[in-house]
This record gives sequence, structure tokens and C-alpha cells, in this order.
Amino acid sequence: MTKSELIQMVAQRTGVTRGQAELVVKCVFASMSESLAAGEGVEVRGFGSFSVREYGAYTGVNPRTHEPVTVSAKRLPFFRVGKDLRERVNARAGTPLVASPDGDDD
Repeated sequence: MTKSELIQMVAQRTGVTRGQAELVVKCVFASMSESLAAGEGVEVRGFGSFSVREYGAYTGVNPRTHEPVTVSAKRLPFFRVGKDLRERVNARAGTPLVASPDGDDD
């Protein structure tokens, strides 16, 4: 599902205009991004939680030249799936995936 498909689904399910749904979806994503950027977690009960993990600097290897490369410390978002979502996904285990209508199976 893409962001525009999510906006369309929100508009259909709530009966609001597509523009209003787009504003809501963008506001939710912006609020989540701001919280994560501030180092705070975001928890959506039944869906999952987002947190920020800190990774220290390390020495890696350039795969092309095999030379050592210093990788700087960084903070990355991390998602942990919630119990309800995990159970819903696993309940469909063994069910064949349906190809998307446009033929793109990504």
C-alpha cells in the first residue's frame, strides 16, 4: 500500500474528502517523525511501536576496494510489531499473496 492508497482508504472509510484525509495522514506521519527525531518512541496499540536505536561508530569494509572505511555513529528508527498485528498476519500464513492489479508484485 502506498501513501496515496492509504489516503484514499481513509477518505472512503470515514466519508471525508480526499483533501481532508490527506491532511490527516500527513499530520499523523509528521507527528510521528517529529517524536522520533526528538528521540521519543511512538506506540500504536495493536499495531506496533517505533523507537530510535543508537548505533556506535565502527570500521567497515568497502566491498569494491576492500579498504577499511570508518562508519560514523548514527540513530535509526526501529519498528517492533504489536501482538494483534502479528497474530492477524500469522492467521493468513499459508494463504497465497494476491498480485497487485498493476502487475507490480513489490
